[in-house]
Amino acid sequence: MKRHSTLATMLLSAGLLGAAVSAHAAPAAAARDAAPSVVIVHGAFADGSDWAKVVGILQDKGVHVTAVQNPLDSLSGDVAAATRAIDNQPGKVVLVGHSWGGAVITEAGKDDKVASLVYVSAFAPDAGQSVETLSKDLPKAPGIDHIVADASGWLSLPPADVAKYFAQDVPAKQARVMAATQGPIKGSAFGDKITVASWHQKPSWFVISQNDRMINPEAQRIMARTIGAKVTELPTSHVPQQSRPADVAKVILDAVASVK
Repeated sequence: MKRHSTLATMLLSAGLLGAAVSAHAAPAAAARDAAPSVVIVHGAFADGSDWAKVVGILQDKGVHVTAVQNPLDSLSGDVAAATRAIDNQPGKVVLVGHSWGGAVITEAGKDDKVASLVYVSAFAPDAGQSVETLSKDLPKAPGIDHIVADASGWLSLPPADVAKYFAQDVPAKQARVMAATQGPIKGSAFGDKITVASWHQKPSWFVISQNDRMINPEAQRIMARTIGAKVTELPTSHVPQQSRPADVAKVILDAVASVK
C-alpha cells in the first residue's frame, strides 16, 4: 500500500511539475510571438497627454502603446519609469522619445527588449554626455531663454512662451491647455550624464522639426547625423506630435514594421 502511495505521489509531483513548466513556457512563447509594442517618453514641460493624438492613430492600426508619465526629477528617475513600462510589454519595443525624452530613451534603450529608437525633436547624447554638455556644442534656440525656475530649482515655461516658442503652430486654446498640463523639470536633470548610448547598437529614426524654437533644427540635424538615424523633416514647431500627428505616427509605424 505504501508502495502504491509513493508511486502516486511521484506521478502527481511529475504532473504538477509538468504543469508548472508549461505555465512558464506559455508566456515565454507568447512574448516571442507578440507584435512589437510602442513606449513613448515625453519631454520636459509636457506629460503623457502630449502624445494623445499619435497614441490614437497607432491604436487604430492595432499597435499596443504605453505613454510613460515621467517624474522629471532626474535622468535616473525618468529612465526607471521608462524601464518599468518596457518591462511590462509582452515582446519587443519601439522606444520613442521627445525632446528631453531623447536623453531618457538613449539610456533606457539598453534594455534587451528595445528593438529600435525614435527621436522626435529630441536630444541624443553620447555616453558621458549630459543634455547640458551636449547643448554647449550645438546651435541655440530662442525658447531656451524663456525657461523660468522656481525657488526649488524646478523649470517651466510661462503660458505665453508655450504659445510662442514651444507650440506656435497649434491653436491658441490648445496651447493654453498644454501650458496648464506641462510637467516642470528639475533643472539639475539636464546635468545628469548618460552612461550608455543605445543608439550605437539599436537602429534609430529621427523626426526633425524645421521651425523648432526649443531645440535648434540644425542642432537636430547634427544629432541625427551623429547617430546615423533615418531622418524625416517636418515643417513644425517643437511639438510635431501635436500639429502633425499622422506624420509622426507614420515614422513610428515604419520603425515598428522593421522589427524582426
